[in-house]
Amino acid sequence: MNRHISSMELAALILSAVFVFPFRAGKAENSFDYANYVAVLKTYVVDGFVKYKDLKVDRKKLDAFINQLGSLDRRTYESWSEKDKIAFWINAYNGITLQAVIDNYPIKSGFVGSWLYPKNSIRQISGVWDKQTHRVMGEKITLNHIEHETLRKKFNEPRIHMALNCASIGCPALRNEPFEGGKLGKQLDDQSRSFLKLSRNYRLKGKTLTLSSILSWFGTDFVKSYGSGSQFSGFNETERAVLNFIIRHLDEDQKKKLTSTSFSIEFLKYDWALNDKS
Repeated sequence: MNRHISSMELAALILSAVFVFPFRAGKAENSFDYANYVAVLKTYVVDGFVKYKDLKVDRKKLDAFINQLGSLDRRTYESWSEKDKIAFWINAYNGITLQAVIDNYPIKSGFVGSWLYPKNSIRQISGVWDKQTHRVMGEKITLNHIEHETLRKKFNEPRIHMALNCASIGCPALRNEPFEGGKLGKQLDDQSRSFLKLSRNYRLKGKTLTLSSILSWFGTDFVKSYGSGSQFSGFNETERAVLNFIIRHLDEDQKKKLTSTSFSIEFLKYDWALNDKS
């Protein structure tokens, strides 16, 4: 039987709907829920360093986040914007790396590895990048696959190298919040500025510009986005792209110094010591 609903009844219905079916503020139905990962980063990441000892004891939220990666429906993923996808893969890489470290913490060095790398380095974990597999969207993949076959190959976003954290001091600092598609550009620019503020990553002294090895290993990734223009014409294509990227993220005094100085480029030895705050 049909009948008219009074204004009082309508108001009551609206209020009950709000309480029974609460809105997910700012969140689309097909978005990824990073709540567990947020809790991990906020609790255990301090200035880019990680309280691995504490995280190993209280790892439920990290493990829950990793399980979410494995159970994500690929159709949901495919519905996302490119920036959402990039953010997802960066978060997946960094989260899985955290899990790989605490699975082996405290890290024990091998006989050969101890001669090549610090005893507490992630490099002491056998196959951590190319052999150990992790479930993402139902498929078993490695950290190398995430970085090289997905992020580097499928997206033109070289600033990922300012965001991916390999649990080492030489890496860009681990951000204490997840990357999000809606603010990915600002987050990656912030990561880039923070990275270049550290003397171990950028230092112009005399006529020598010393840079992080990351900018040597992945320099070609910057060519498509930063390789054009006549500035730094005395350098090769890859070097010019790296310099064009760098100068966009320096303060004004550093920019003036970089453009008014004749210099050669050297790359620092990478610091593989664990980024451990424990």
